[in-house]
Amino acid sequence: MLEFLLNGVPQKVNHCDPNSTLLDHLRTQLNQNGTKEGCASGDCGACTVAVGEISNEVDSETGDQADNSNEDNIHYKSVNACITLLANLHGKHVITVEGLANGEQLHPSQQAMIDCHGSQCGFCTPGFVMSMFVLERNHDSPPNRHEISEALGGNLCRCTGYRPIIDATVQMFDPQLSPSKDRFSEQQSQWLTQLRTMNKEDHVRLVHNDKKYFAPTHLEDLAELMLRHPNARLVAGGTDLALEFTQFLREIDTLIYTGRVADLKRVETTDNELSIGAAATYSEFSPALLAFYPDARELIERIGSRQIRNQGTLGGNIGNASPIGDMPPLLIAMNAQLVLRCGDATRTIAVEDYFVGYKKTLLHASEFIEKIIIPKPAKNSVFRAYKISKRYEDDISASCGAFSLTLKDNRVSGVRIAFGGMAEIPKRALHCEQALLQQPLSSDNIANAARAMSNDYQPISDFRASSEYRLKVSQNMLTRLHLELTHPENEHATRVINHA
Repeated sequence: MLEFLLNGVPQKVNHCDPNSTLLDHLRTQLNQNGTKEGCASGDCGACTVAVGEISNEVDSETGDQADNSNEDNIHYKSVNACITLLANLHGKHVITVEGLANGEQLHPSQQAMIDCHGSQCGFCTPGFVMSMFVLERNHDSPPNRHEISEALGGNLCRCTGYRPIIDATVQMFDPQLSPSKDRFSEQQSQWLTQLRTMNKEDHVRLVHNDKKYFAPTHLEDLAELMLRHPNARLVAGGTDLALEFTQFLREIDTLIYTGRVADLKRVETTDNELSIGAAATYSEFSPALLAFYPDARELIERIGSRQIRNQGTLGGNIGNASPIGDMPPLLIAMNAQLVLRCGDATRTIAVEDYFVGYKKTLLHASEFIEKIIIPKPAKNSVFRAYKISKRYEDDISASCGAFSLTLKDNRVSGVRIAFGGMAEIPKRALHCEQALLQQPLSSDNIANAARAMSNDYQPISDFRASSEYRLKVSQNMLTRLHLELTHPENEHATRVINHA
């Protein structure tokens, strides 16, 4: 049986198609029609809801997760209901736009949208309001413009433009709009008790018309399930897999959810490396990764919207083996490793060796990614990552390049360069690397390395970019890298030019 809270009210679902989404259940079974379907792919934000879980805090300095399962707090995040599997909501609290008001008193996010005339046709408004609600819950003080843009970036409006919506978000933090009674604080203790009771169940299992769904809580149970169901599909955030239901109308017979396995959510740092569980979301592991590699921030903030990063996982981005996945080129340049598990046995391989062909990997039957190990950058090393896409945000890469260089006396003593979107797999630029190795970091040597890149890749042409464009823009990333390293005072200018 599936149990969760909806706007504070317990829900029990005895019969559920494992392939069904939260959006479908809200609209067809619970009459929560404020949540809209716009794209069914997690792009437009009209279906945005808030999902609350018992807090698992992350240290802002190290990115490590604290062991605070008894923390008296529910942390809310924005998600796309259209690509969220209903079964994944077991033991969580779903808030829809219908649940924000406290009786006749509107929530500040709702009142500010009215006051600032942020709604026109109204189709996108509930999604914006829910993103605003989550922003308000997670900020004790007014956010800056960048934080507001990040929070609203996954919501599209085709009527009003965004200025009145941004104005409403700013006004939402006006103390005069603060409600005299905040039900989300007043009832939190009651909701926590209910959620803890629901989460006592170690194993969630659903069967419907020969389709099966499992949600174990222990790594050993997950490994055993994979042995018993070698053809099962693993699902974590579902930001890619759910499109098989919503876009391609396919069905999956057996699903195993990894999001309840604590070991797969663990993020740990040591003096030498960072360990990220395969089911850790971008929002959960990013603080730790950026503490090691701060120059990866811009690219990570462009991996989908906030809603996507709240659900998408590092293991999922690697595991689907897409040649245009954003993280594999970065991980290859970082010389990261994967810990793979099958039953009780584990093995460790380099990320660059994981991909063997288009959508093909080294995974054996019943084997899965347990965690990703990322070494600390070497002394005197620099790291950069650049993404080229038609839209600046929330778009798939035409080319994604990652560069890790170790410099000694202005010579390149170590180098790892990897690209996505340039071949059928994420792949190192070995000829380009060789042209740079042990050479001074000069314009001529950068030009030689760019020419050598043509021996590394023969990219295809498709609707995102032509083969010629892909190669040229990837070569130009080397020029940008050189400009940023040799003229750091102009680094902001190179970023502005790239964004134009």
